[in-house]
Amino acid sequence: MSDPLGTRPAPGPDQPPVPVRLVTFNTHHGVGDDGRHDLPRLATVLAAADADLICLQEVDRHFGGRSEDVDQALLLSRALDMQLAWGPAIDEPRRDEGLRRQYGNALLSRLPVLISDVHPLPGSGEPRSALRTMVELDGAALWVTTTHLSTCSPEERAEQIAAIAQLHTEPMETGVLVGDFNADPRAPELARLTGRFTDAWELAPDREDRAGWRFWQARRGGTHPARRPHRRIDQVWVSPGVGVSRAHVLDGAGASDHLPLVVDLEVRSGV
Repeated sequence: MSDPLGTRPAPGPDQPPVPVRLVTFNTHHGVGDDGRHDLPRLATVLAAADADLICLQEVDRHFGGRSEDVDQALLLSRALDMQLAWGPAIDEPRRDEGLRRQYGNALLSRLPVLISDVHPLPGSGEPRSALRTMVELDGAALWVTTTHLSTCSPEERAEQIAAIAQLHTEPMETGVLVGDFNADPRAPELARLTGRFTDAWELAPDREDRAGWRFWQARRGGTHPARRPHRRIDQVWVSPGVGVSRAHVLDGAGASDHLPLVVDLEVRSGV
């Protein structure tokens, strides 16, 4: 693969890693635990995270009445003044000329997006996809793959993980896999990630979650369900070229049935 960044002078060996704050959030198409579609509330939660990269799942674009038929991806990118990369899992024609009924994953970025492609995933039931992007950093690049795995069975999730793992080749030394995996990080269907990637929550020396006051759930990183989080299905996995300084679960302000996960990355330069 040619270098999309062009020819650059090699950084010195002592160049520090590049800090990148990343958020992953299953938005439940902007409908909160009160049953209301409230895109401004969702935008407020995302803005408060002060992230460089925001990876979203369950995003609607002109999908229908449940999200007031708006283009959520575009409206959020404008509200936050961030670039948009879009990865539909459902993409259907509508009667309205020029519009399509879409639902899927989105990346909002303060960093230049150099590559963006969408990969359908195997499985039955609701269609699933992976959005693969590459963003430019100062002296580095970071691959970000955002996905939402099936709820149908562990076997389907294992097939989807195998397909996603193939998207991250050996030359892509700095990369993250992000999203709603609908499985515990130690579940057998995610075993394909072990060795090539590391669970960012386990790697982070500084961790904080919303359930920390419950001593039996402290530091477990639960993100679902939002009101009583005890499942850690929203995850960030990092390649060996990416370090983690902090991971914490945000208060979602009732904007979704999930809570947002924030991870402070340290991306190795010169790769």
